[in-house]
Amino acid sequence: MLDYCVIGSGISGSTIASYLVKKKSVKVFDKANGLGGRSSYKRFKEKIGFDHGLQYISPKTREFKNFTKLLIKKRILKQWKGKHSFINKKVKENKKHIKLIGYEGNNSISKYLLKGIRYYLKHELLNVKRENNIWKLYFSNNQMISAKNLIVTVPFPQSKKLLSKFVKNKLFLSKVKINSAITLLIITNKTNNKLNSFFTNDSVLGWVSHENSKKRFKFNKDLWVLQSTFNYGKLHINKYKKNKKYYIQLLINKFKNLTKVQIKKIYFTHIHGWKYSSNSIPLKNYSYWDKKIGLGICADWFGGPRLENGWLSARDLYKQISKN
Repeated sequence: MLDYCVIGSGISGSTIASYLVKKKSVKVFDKANGLGGRSSYKRFKEKIGFDHGLQYISPKTREFKNFTKLLIKKRILKQWKGKHSFINKKVKENKKHIKLIGYEGNNSISKYLLKGIRYYLKHELLNVKRENNIWKLYFSNNQMISAKNLIVTVPFPQSKKLLSKFVKNKLFLSKVKINSAITLLIITNKTNNKLNSFFTNDSVLGWVSHENSKKRFKFNKDLWVLQSTFNYGKLHINKYKKNKKYYIQLLINKFKNLTKVQIKKIYFTHIHGWKYSSNSIPLKNYSYWDKKIGLGICADWFGGPRLENGWLSARDLYKQISKN
């Protein structure tokens, strides 16, 4: 019988799994095609690709700083050096905060933490039952998994849908502000751009990343990640799929006009919506654990919008589990 089933391979899922596997049997399941959750890496070919969601990590807490220092030594993370342009004059770069990225993509942390742990992709959890003190988990591929304990690390709305009948406190009555964003990946002609990224003051396009500046690959074309503002994402997240060409062209036009980067030809586009991108309102608790039924919940939405919050949430959950 499996001791722990972990749902989600993002920072929270991979972190809690790496702690638990030291003493218990653990398996991780994720609905996506790759590891990392919001830190996923969209591969174009071989080592050439895009940080699909999270662009960089800027540690704040002492605990997380120490963790990232370890990953730097192990060559899992590195510093993203270079110039970031702030078109939005209201925002200034805090030069004290370093920008860290994964060596081969920002899902490098999840890959490192899950090394040696059995994980399964393309497994979307559809239903959860508890029978005879055992969790019965039903996935979209008609597979059923039994486990003594269940750890869920998915976004707040999905957690609520799956687990509301099992959670006895007021966790799912909490005020959670879900941020949404639309992300466009494009490949263009080689440009003369010397900047790493652009922060804008636009109502539609909020952020642009030049993926070549992360120095993971050499390529005779430029890769870019264009991400909408949260406000625009909230208004259009449920609309963009019906008219992808319109939203692709809109974001490209904004990119050209705001950055003045000389785009002559576009070779590749891929648009994606992050419906549950992050939570801007921290909760009182960093995680949830019910020893009686063996149910744990941890995710970045407990602490805030940063990847670091997801790591802290997983640590907090493991501390609760270890007390028992």
